[in-house]
Amino acid sequence: MTVLQRLTAPVALSCAPGFPVVRDAVLDIDDTGRIAWFGPATSAPATDAVVRPLPGLLMPGLVNTHCHTPMSVLRGMGGDLPLMPWLTDVMWPAEGLLTEDDVHAGMLSGCLDLLRTGCTTSVEMYFFTDALADAVRTAGSRAVLTPGIIAAPGWDRLGSWEQMRDAVSARIDAHGLVPDPDGRIELGYGPHSAYTLPPGALESVTAAARERGALVHTHVAESRGEDAAVRAEHGSVPAMLDAAGALGGRVLAAHAVHLSDDDIGVLARHGVAVAHCPGSNAKLAAGTARLLDLRRAGVRVGLGTDGPASCDDLDLWQQARLAGLLARVGAGDAAALTAADVLLMGTADAAAAIGRDDLGVLEPGRWADVVHVDTDDSAFVAPSDDAQLVSNLVWAGGSRLVRDVWVGGEQVVADAEPTRADRRASLDAVRSISSRLRHELAPART
Repeated sequence: MTVLQRLTAPVALSCAPGFPVVRDAVLDIDDTGRIAWFGPATSAPATDAVVRPLPGLLMPGLVNTHCHTPMSVLRGMGGDLPLMPWLTDVMWPAEGLLTEDDVHAGMLSGCLDLLRTGCTTSVEMYFFTDALADAVRTAGSRAVLTPGIIAAPGWDRLGSWEQMRDAVSARIDAHGLVPDPDGRIELGYGPHSAYTLPPGALESVTAAARERGALVHTHVAESRGEDAAVRAEHGSVPAMLDAAGALGGRVLAAHAVHLSDDDIGVLARHGVAVAHCPGSNAKLAAGTARLLDLRRAGVRVGLGTDGPASCDDLDLWQQARLAGLLARVGAGDAAALTAADVLLMGTADAAAAIGRDDLGVLEPGRWADVVHVDTDDSAFVAPSDDAQLVSNLVWAGGSRLVRDVWVGGEQVVADAEPTRADRRASLDAVRSISSRLRHELAPART
């Protein structure tokens, strides 16, 4: 192992247990793209590596635990509709028109957006897996790809849910969970939800995933309608999944809004993690998840944006603020979630939620997914005070101050612009697709 580069900065947030703030920080990156050393300069080893001094702050790359990034091409469509009409009357018909090239364009554009906000990893549920993987590699980002598995009207064009499940299994069996040495892609399963799959499907998918150690990423108890229908017959969505044996292994429940105390106990008992998406939940009036209760029960919770068609903005910093604000209002307690708490939900906690001990923290052995934040801004009024620095970063700073981003030690954003793909060309492609979709869908609306 050879150290190839050293980054230095006046301050760094490791997001390790205890949330230490490291002053006069040094971070070494080795030739495998992992962190070789991290800590204060006074303890740093001697090195012959190239040293890059940076002003401002270093921190781990953010981890978005729930996203449908290719929906960048659908941003704003049906934006004022309730969840189910938005899904069945607008999204699914539009998605039925998407080609593999469309999905690639949407994914690439979204990956560039994510990187520019400091988000280096996203957990994706979508289709056309080869296009998704190629877009991630082109952008230089990192993703856990969980191809969608669904049995809803119109989706049989992609095959039966069994065929979708088997395609994921075959891909993992052929290439492994992490097919590339640089770790940019991890493969998992994306059964859409209990309400879009027949009885036994989630159990079957979970069994296939457990056999391979793969992540199962599924929507759980997102809407009031879904909750009422399932609760009337099975007690609740978590109760139904528990009874079916569909909660073993690595399971990530997206949204998890409508939960009883017993439901939270079920998730905690099985080690199910939750992807908390406060912006999407609010925009679609799905409800407010019981974030504090989940955390008290020991459920691992990471932040998610959901897709750019339901949340519009792929900015995880915004979700962090919203999560903190809603939790404080709901509890009537301004200390219910601290700035450090919500930042951890986008870094270390999010990595833990998806079962990745190689992301989300600046420490030796983890991938060198690093974000450089500019602190020469009015957001930072007391940068020498640790607590106020973190507060300023979360509540007043955020994505607009992200300047540089590294993924696996490679710089993929420089001075707020992507280094590996043309952002303007990507945006033009997305706009062209959006225009075409509006034209193709117009006859169905008249």
